[in-house]
Amino acid sequence: MRVPRPNLRPSARAIILDQDDRILLCRLEYRRSASSLVVWVPPGGGVEPGESLVDALRRELDEEVGFKLEVDPRHVWHQEVVAQDRVPGYDGIINDFFLVRTATFVPRGAMTDEELAAENVTGAAWWSLAEIASYEGPDLFGPRDLGARLATLLSAGPPSEPIRLGL
Repeated sequence: MRVPRPNLRPSARAIILDQDDRILLCRLEYRRSASSLVVWVPPGGGVEPGESLVDALRRELDEEVGFKLEVDPRHVWHQEVVAQDRVPGYDGIINDFFLVRTATFVPRGAMTDEELAAENVTGAAWWSLAEIASYEGPDLFGPRDLGARLATLLSAGPPSEPIRLGL
């Protein structure tokens, strides 16, 4: 008997690093019945039908943080998460992460606060590796081992092929 492949939502995300090696992360807040879950993730989002990963990344960065991606970035990480609570209507998500280097900027995308909130985006902030590594609050990072992955990326440089990630 053949097991059906999970229906995973493709997504493109940017590891945007500034001149001080800080990473720009978006704050996603998922409201549950009596509580909420906050996850800090690199900006980006779903790939629409007919879009390439890089075209989707360009659109998402403009919408979410107001960044104009002018060159094709390096693909550094690939993640597949099978979990039905991630994206409504899907069995999980595929995240492809691309490395972008730029000067610090104030994140303010083309979408209104209401449009961003409808996509669970409630803020954006620059984080240093030390801040991520020492964070002890209730929020999560996506991917969960972001601090370790970022440390490797900063010390070893971009990999020749995308690295497969876990959660």
